Amino acid sequence: MEFNVKSGSPTKQRSACVVVGVFEPRRLSPAADSLDKASGGQISSLLRRGDIEGMPGQTLLLHNLPKTLADRILLVGCGRERDIGDKEYNRIVSSAVKRLNETGAMEGVNYLTELNVKGRDLHWKIRQTVEATRETLYRFDTLKSKKDETRRPLRKLTLMVPRRSDLPNGEAAAREGEAIAEGVSLAKDLGNLPGNICTPGYLAKQAKAMGKKYSKLKVSILEQAQMEKLGMGALLSVAKGSREAPQLIVMEYKGGKTKAKPTVLVGKGVTFDSGGISIKPSPSMDEMKYDMCGAASVFGALTACAELQLEINVIGVVPACENLPDGAASKPGDVVTSMSGQTIEVLNTDAEGRLILCDALTYCERFEPDAVVDIATLTGACVIALGRHASGVMGNHHPLVHELLNAGKSSGDRAWELPLWDEYNEQLKSNFADIPNIAGREGGTITAACFLSRFTKKYHWAHMDIAGTAWVSGENKGATGRPVALLTQFLIERSTSKK
Repeated sequence: MEFNVKSGSPTKQRSACVVVGVFEPRRLSPAADSLDKASGGQISSLLRRGDIEGMPGQTLLLHNLPKTLADRILLVGCGRERDIGDKEYNRIVSSAVKRLNETGAMEGVNYLTELNVKGRDLHWKIRQTVEATRETLYRFDTLKSKKDETRRPLRKLTLMVPRRSDLPNGEAAAREGEAIAEGVSLAKDLGNLPGNICTPGYLAKQAKAMGKKYSKLKVSILEQAQMEKLGMGALLSVAKGSREAPQLIVMEYKGGKTKAKPTVLVGKGVTFDSGGISIKPSPSMDEMKYDMCGAASVFGALTACAELQLEINVIGVVPACENLPDGAASKPGDVVTSMSGQTIEVLNTDAEGRLILCDALTYCERFEPDAVVDIATLTGACVIALGRHASGVMGNHHPLVHELLNAGKSSGDRAWELPLWDEYNEQLKSNFADIPNIAGREGGTITAACFLSRFTKKYHWAHMDIAGTAWVSGENKGATGRPVALLTQFLIERSTSKK
């Protein structure tokens, strides 16, 4: 898919299709009004007849409009002009792209970027249009023997800006959008792959392929023997029930100054989570292939970072394994020793994400990081607390937490802060070890973060629980690619502030 940015009048666009908006009730956007005047009121006449009201999601395709150069004009309902926010804008763009892809036009010129979106500027609208376009066109049919192919799919979209002076800003926004969309697509692909294909070894191979593609990305893989030597007893305890060897994947992107401290992203990579001996109920267990979406988001964010060649040092650390029941698997009541030396009583083998993350977080100390952010589908409690709209954020450094929250607001990939008070730590008590891996049902998302905080004393750290946002269930089941957009925005802002 190719994106271009240009300026000019809609009446002078020699294109297969020009896309313009219609507000409710039956009111033309500036670009649509320009076409209407050129055509002698043809569009106004259609509106008076009631062919389109301008309600969100409505579309009307016109052919050979008089006194215009485009083969087609696509009218897109935008709702009430004053009501257009982030969600509404994405819906408008998605409706337009879906209809445009069905027309056989193969290319189009989009004037929806002229719409006023509450609290958003041109840069955001251009970037979001690219992201929403790629999102709408995304298909995961790799494993299907018969693919649903569009005969003449949309291949090129030109995004319009008001003035020539807006071109550099628009082009920069489009590049960001394409890079983020590339990262999101990778994260979705990895998440959607089944557990028999996307194994820990598969993730390691994917990382190596990225290392070959991007010259600034160095990849190294720690095997089981190396992890044993480092004393990663918590991570290894989770992998004991699987025939797939665990992998600790380290991806180092070096785009900043040599001595600049890196920002580290740690992604939970449980490629299938049965719950282990504390086995999960069978309904929807297939969705536990998505328990590596934290890892997928790290892959996606690093891809976007490399595509944009950001001037920042970023390290991705992915502890990858499977959690399966077996005669050798960890049992409830077992005590394991983490890399930090702290002992952990495993009261529930289905609370495995924090076990692999705690050793990965201890491993991060060697990088002397500027900040560490871990991303994990960690607790069902986060879904109960926040639903599927926002990722949960907690941490030991308020400025870092606020960076993530602000990146979520800027990108439209929203997150919400939960408290990480000392009182919650009082729930983490064990009679037989330094710490248990669960602390009861109350405040489960927060106590899971409290557990992780025991391993992050030497640096600034934030934790993102994406259990509610990483995938959707039901008829449209699939990975969402979140929070790649948030993480990329976070890195963009950090790269700018470090200059």
